[in-house]
Amino acid sequence: MGVTGSGKTTVGLLLAHQLGVPFADADDFHTPQMKAKMASGHPLDDADRAPWLERLADWLASHPDGCVLACSALKRRYRDVLRSRARRLVFLHLAGAPVVVSERVAHRRNHYMPASLVGSQYADLEPLQPDEFGVQIDFTLGPESIVQRFLEQVQAEENAQPQAGPAEPIQAGQLEPMPGEQSRLPDIPVPDVRAEQSKADATQTEDAAKPEDTSAGGKK
Repeated sequence: MGVTGSGKTTVGLLLAHQLGVPFADADDFHTPQMKAKMASGHPLDDADRAPWLERLADWLASHPDGCVLACSALKRRYRDVLRSRARRLVFLHLAGAPVVVSERVAHRRNHYMPASLVGSQYADLEPLQPDEFGVQIDFTLGPESIVQRFLEQVQAEENAQPQAGPAEPIQAGQLEPMPGEQSRLPDIPVPDVRAEQSKADATQTEDAAKPEDTSAGGKK
């Protein structure tokens, strides 16, 4: 996710290649009419984006085994639409300065998005909130470094999730343990201290109740 010119397609393609999953660019899901509107210098509004987001959510739902989608996903409610069809959706926010993006877009060829709309994208941008699972990384890093850092942070987050106990419904910003995943800690038997103490007390009581044997070592 991120504004136009942040490198979503380049990073997304590399990430999909490393994971061995399908890739899609959200730009390809816009209608010709919406592309023409943006090319003329007019930003899309929420009503324009609504059917586009539904198409993207359908694509995510059609790939339950994993996929990578390059999408601006600027607002929280846009991401909620995507999340509604993909329970384990993880976001990679490519973040950085507007001046860098403006320069990139200005030098980009054969693309409908003009540099004049960069400001409107930043105006709409709502960074990931605490209850949204995702990683924010500086888009000026190289694509390889971005992908590596993203995968490392996601793995660290998954490792931090509790592995024992009954499964609970997944909530926004949380990762559910993968099916069949077991605890990484060995099963260590815990002694029942109270049971052991009760057994010892019973033994002492039994010994006290026995008659004293005076024949052993005594006089005849």
